[in-house]
Amino acid sequence: MAVTQQEIENRLWAAADELRVAIPEAQYSSVVFPLMFWKYLSDTWDHHHQEFLDDNKEQLNDLSAEEAHEIEYRDYQSFEIPFIHPGTVQQRRASWSSILATITQPGLGQRVRASLQAIETANPDKFSRLFGSMTWTSEEVLSGEVLAAVMKAMDRTPKMHEGNMSHDVLGGAYEYLLKRFSDGSGTRAGQFFTPREVVELIVEILAPKNHESVYDPTCGSGGMLIASANLLKAHGGRGYTLRLYGQEAVADTAGVARMNLFMHNLTRFKVEVGDTLKDPRFTKPDGSIAQFDVIVANPPYSLKWKPWAKDPRAIGGVAPQSSADWAFVQHMIASMDPKKGRAGVVLPHGVLFRGGQEAAIRQRVLDDDLLEAVIGLPPNLFYNTTIPTAILVFRAPGAKAPERQDGVLFIDASKRFIKAKKRNILTDADIADVVTAYRSSFDADGHPADPDGENGLSARFVLSIEIVANGYDLNIGRYIRQATAEAEDLDTLIDAYNIARAERQKAEQHMLAILADAGIKGFDE
Repeated sequence: MAVTQQEIENRLWAAADELRVAIPEAQYSSVVFPLMFWKYLSDTWDHHHQEFLDDNKEQLNDLSAEEAHEIEYRDYQSFEIPFIHPGTVQQRRASWSSILATITQPGLGQRVRASLQAIETANPDKFSRLFGSMTWTSEEVLSGEVLAAVMKAMDRTPKMHEGNMSHDVLGGAYEYLLKRFSDGSGTRAGQFFTPREVVELIVEILAPKNHESVYDPTCGSGGMLIASANLLKAHGGRGYTLRLYGQEAVADTAGVARMNLFMHNLTRFKVEVGDTLKDPRFTKPDGSIAQFDVIVANPPYSLKWKPWAKDPRAIGGVAPQSSADWAFVQHMIASMDPKKGRAGVVLPHGVLFRGGQEAAIRQRVLDDDLLEAVIGLPPNLFYNTTIPTAILVFRAPGAKAPERQDGVLFIDASKRFIKAKKRNILTDADIADVVTAYRSSFDADGHPADPDGENGLSARFVLSIEIVANGYDLNIGRYIRQATAEAEDLDTLIDAYNIARAERQKAEQHMLAILADAGIKGFDE
């Protein structure tokens, strides 16, 4: 019987819910994801081990232990689950089922930690530093009783291997937990999770192709990298051919990203740990920044940072210490492939009009004709901020389509959303309409030649000469007037003015009457 998406999601959440007596919901992910991935690896290893035994049962007696091991890992297994405490009475395989059998014994956290560390050590190319700091395995952080309860609840989920459930179901369950944890943890969620609909919109616009490289310099849980592969697959392409790269400053979050990618059956990836601005980990042999076909990012907004003293990425100047927004953009521009590179980034509206050093960088980017589009999003889309944001789309020098050169496309989608319990949400129709507007052709006045997606969505292609005349200000309201006066006709405005004028005159007459009674004159002239 096939495993349903809802079944595995319910079981996994029941396991996570066992943590409610011990730690805040914001910390669930640091425990649940390593345990879930360990179970996935163990179930997969056990499944292939049984296949090896079934296929070779007639000749196993004639094989030495070394020969059997060689055949199994050559033909059946893609990773190793070794033994812990080998050669001692405590020897046991570092698998989920083996440790689960010991949950009533003291020191469960220590055995779990030893097992996860053994898996990392045995598979350095695949799983190095995968499980993060594992501080939760300490008895002081999480008692053995609570850890045992979580493991027993998680063991009630169906076997997590390809013979029992598809990677679409497994990956979907992982994404479900990411969102569930984010919904419950408030602002902290923004550190590792970008709402699905925002990710889909950026990826739809950048449209990765087979065999291309995709890079996220602030990858969080890896959602944008996975969405790139999923979108390509949904459009009839081969998502598994993408080469995926990510860098993440928080080691535990980088581990979440690696597990997420594996759960989605994406193995052509590399996720590095480090500060992208201070220590970019993807470089060429000569030390220059590595370049990619597609760059996607939702960096931390207005991050205080230590500005570069000297860096080739700093085109147009260096971003101020108070905000690294444009520094992330400069890094992404440097990371674009010179022929077909394109980048999409979510940032606060301040990057569109702030002055000083940011204005100088913005001017250089516009003079070099690197900015293709500015897409205004609704407020309160994200877990860590309620402010409205914008997607900025960049193209490598000379890579814009001829009709998009020497100008910027502005799209105002700020009114396109539905209200949910904790935040606003872009619907599939909203996403489709924005993509349609982005792909539209425009007439000589910059308006869509075949307008679509109305009802709160406006677009205009603005020539560079107009932007220069506005002092390189990219504020969407300068170019799409209806962004500031939604659907209010002239008659309504005149009526409102007349009512306000009459109220003011009435208040003035009352004031003058009081002053006259008090013998004060001269205010009615």
